[in-house]
Amino acid sequence: MKVAIAHEWLTNMAGSEACVLNFCRVFKDAPVFTTVYDPDAIDPEIKSHKIITSFLQLGRKKVTGHQKYFPLMPFACNLLNAKQYDVILSSSHCCIKGIRKKKGAVHIAYCHTPMRYAWVYEDEYCKNMKPLKRILVKMLLAYMRWWDYRQVKNVDYFIANSNLVKNRIKKYYNRDAVVIPPPVRCSRFAVSEKVGDYYLAFSRLVSYKRFDLAVEACSKLGKKLIVIGDGEERERLEKIAAPCVTFLGYQDDETVNKYVAECKALLFPGEEDFGIVPVEVMAAGRPVIAYGKGGVLDSVVDGKTGVFFKEQTVDSLVDAIERFETMTFDSQEIRKHALTFDESVFQKRIEEFVMEKAFI
Repeated sequence: MKVAIAHEWLTNMAGSEACVLNFCRVFKDAPVFTTVYDPDAIDPEIKSHKIITSFLQLGRKKVTGHQKYFPLMPFACNLLNAKQYDVILSSSHCCIKGIRKKKGAVHIAYCHTPMRYAWVYEDEYCKNMKPLKRILVKMLLAYMRWWDYRQVKNVDYFIANSNLVKNRIKKYYNRDAVVIPPPVRCSRFAVSEKVGDYYLAFSRLVSYKRFDLAVEACSKLGKKLIVIGDGEERERLEKIAAPCVTFLGYQDDETVNKYVAECKALLFPGEEDFGIVPVEVMAAGRPVIAYGKGGVLDSVVDGKTGVFFKEQTVDSLVDAIERFETMTFDSQEIRKHALTFDESVFQKRIEEFVMEKAFI
């Protein structure tokens, strides 16, 4: 059985690329098909595989960024030829569903979400654009939806990374999916005997992650909050923060791990398709205070590994923090729960799913 791995682009290492990395660990001889590739930005384990790129690479050793190629991505994916392989295992959040396969081959798409900017957040994506640009981008996104829906027939089986995404696949593609949560490197984190007096928020500081709620809630309560990460929202967040909120910017893994292991809890006020960060924090035995919608419903257990707040408002988060401070949590039980999302579990489930579907 010849297996090929496919992903839209390989120009950075994020959650979807972590799935590609774990696919490579399961199928060690599989080539990786992609549109554009930057070897300097990719994990060595992925680079050890044969990388097959599209015409967008133009023979260059590296391509940095991928956004400028977005209008050409559907065409590039349709020209990627994996017809000599029996199974195509794709990590998909855009248009890799269009990769060409031979008759009788099986395409299994691990779907992080149907194309987010085209199906789910078009208005959010376009809201700050000038009128002419907004019209042109909306026309492009309408074409992307039309093209994307036509490619669904190329996929034999969908895997969703959460129940939220499973429901989107049903809504937008009218296809069923099985849920396999994405891989989390739990071995990176350990339970600490020391617990500090601060809450933690960390990730890219972008608007949809709603760190403004965490900053305002802790400012209102006078609770210490450590914010790790940089992004377009940092300046605005610093302006609304009280002295009890500290911004550390980007930090290396060792520093992040220390703050994670010793925090009172993670504040996670955004809505994510799945959300790796809450599981990473739970792998260190620390609880999560999260907005109770989206992927966290699959990872956080209310009252056991964390606390949910129901409304995406400052007052709702304040209530959750106050409730949290009256509760007790077992760090070892929290870590035990997080280990069910470990990379090893993901690899086993993916291998079993592929082997089952490849021989039907």
